[in-house]
Amino acid sequence: MIEVRKLVKTFGLKPVLRGLDLHVEPGEFLALLGPNGAGKTTLLRILASLARPSAGLVRIAGHTLPGEAAAVRGKLGVVSHLPLLYGDLTAEENLRFYGRMYDLADVERRAAEVLELVGLRSRRRDLVREFSRGMQQRLAIARAMLHEPELLLFDEPHTGLDQDAAQMLDDLLRQVAGRGQTVIMTSHDLLRSARLATRLDILSRGVIARSLDPSAMQPAELAALYQQATHG
Repeated sequence: MIEVRKLVKTFGLKPVLRGLDLHVEPGEFLALLGPNGAGKTTLLRILASLARPSAGLVRIAGHTLPGEAAAVRGKLGVVSHLPLLYGDLTAEENLRFYGRMYDLADVERRAAEVLELVGLRSRRRDLVREFSRGMQQRLAIARAMLHEPELLLFDEPHTGLDQDAAQMLDDLLRQVAGRGQTVIMTSHDLLRSARLATRLDILSRGVIARSLDPSAMQPAELAALYQQATHG
């Protein structure tokens, strides 16, 4: 699904990604972890075709970025820590708007399906500005899934959520992953990521310093390896 080789991204004279390699198979749920400034969001923005690499190869579902960005965007669903919804539209209207952008043939049916999936069917005619932070994030996920993308990218989706909303989001992410779609999520929360993801990649100094299988390790071991990778 994703092949990245020797990826470099600089901002002016400041290097952020320094020859990063990444390989993700279809159906994987990958959590990208690391301290602030490690390059997590920069990497996700490049994968989402929202930023151009300075050097290196980026290929998604057989399409190379940035040259084939239009083909890649149709295969992506993106959720950032800011929902980026239209507050003066209803939940249903938001999805209809994005459905037209993706030229969906039956946007009404598909909107109803994803609203049901994220638990917002009963609020479909309510204005989004009246939604809680957690409800807006659920609607953002519905929007990302509207066109049935092969790859979903989540940039710190738990930011700003209270405990109940974060747990609801966890349950939703498990449902999404269970549908067989490939998921990449950036996060600062090691233990939450270990409960959700099938693989943890730790970014440090612009490269992937370590890749871990959370199902094969205890929390204390994961924490120790994370510390080694980020401070070693």
